[in-house]
Amino acid sequence: MRLYLAVAVLMLAFVAYTEAQEETIEQRFAVFQDQMAEMGKNLAEKAKTTFEQFQTSDLAVKSQNWFREQYESLKAKMGEIGQ
Repeated sequence: MRLYLAVAVLMLAFVAYTEAQEETIEQRFAVFQDQMAEMGKNLAEKAKTTFEQFQTSDLAVKSQNWFREQYESLKAKMGEIGQ
């Protein structure tokens, strides 16, 4: 009888220990929230870096200069017409 009682107590202790080791739903959501926040930060940093690289790229600079020249040319023509 003692052996059965000892085995039962050990089984209860083992079950209590394993249940204590499992994450609760709250802990899982907290970990998920942290992972999503980290992913959002990484994505924002990558987007910022990509945008900065594009702004300084040769294509962007040439396009910006071309539009500026066209605007100045149009402004000069409108000034001539107005006089």
